[in-house]
Order: sequence, then structure tokens, then C-alpha cells
Amino acid sequence: MNKKSQNGPALDLIDRKILAALRDDGRLTTQALAEKVGLSPSPCWTRVKRLEESGAIEKYVALLDHKALGYNNIVFVEITLDKHDDKVLDQCGEALSRAPEVVEAHLVTGEYDYLAKVVVSGTDHYERFLRGTIYRIPGVRQTRTTFGLRALKRTLSVDPLKVVG
Repeated sequence: MNKKSQNGPALDLIDRKILAALRDDGRLTTQALAEKVGLSPSPCWTRVKRLEESGAIEKYVALLDHKALGYNNIVFVEITLDKHDDKVLDQCGEALSRAPEVVEAHLVTGEYDYLAKVVVSGTDHYERFLRGTIYRIPGVRQTRTTFGLRALKRTLSVDPLKVVG
């Protein structure tokens, strides 16, 4: 049952505190989380379940250190397509979704059509990825690549206590 509206579920301050705490540490026990937000465990658990069901909590993940895994480069790839019919857009989106090096891909507005965030071990790996994956997608007209030097901020979601809409 997904009660999420177009603008998301209505969140009070306690919900936002729960989300902020889980954003920082998704492995908190219900007891520890309850203590952090000022609730007893049972109502805290109930709120977490409601936040999960509403879609405010999408899933719980482990954030991996790419460098520790041998992937030392973050690359941003701007992809421009020949045409914009549904078939070409779907093929490109599906190919990006299947590529293991792609950690994020967005259909965007502006001068190019897709922006992909790619993780590779080095320039040789990137060239193999570009030739073996991107250039084989039907309808790709051109790409533009930017190598990231270092991440200044890395997070998966906004802090619900600091971002006010």
C-alpha cells in the first residue's frame, strides 16, 4: 500500500528526525533510533513502518567505497542521441541501466539527453566501457566525458531536517 502523493507523504518533525537518523546510519536498532528521536520503541517502529510503506524510505543500502574496490575514477558522461523517439530513448535507458559501471543515469533537458555517472578503475577501463557499451547503444550520436578529480560531497539523499520545500 503506497500512500505517497505526488509531493510525498506529510512528514512531521519526528518523522524528519527518524529519516535524518536513518540517513546517517541505516543499521540503527529500533531501540537506538527511538532514543535518538525521543520516542519509545513501539511508536518509533510504527512510524518507521509507515515511512517505509509510504515510500519515504525507499530501501536500506550499504554505501561502498569505490576506491577500496579498485575503482579510482568517477566519470560523468553526457550522451546525445540522434533522435528522440520512444524506441531510441528506451534502448539507451535500458542499456545504461544494465551497465555495471553506471552507478547513476538520468534523462535530462538541455544540450544532451542523458547524464551518466560511471565508476572505472582507470582510463583503459573507461575506454573499454565507452567502446564496448556506450558506442554500441543504437542512436548515440556523441558523448562528452568529464573525469571527476575528487568528490566534495557524497550522499544518497537530502537531510530532511535541513531541506525545507
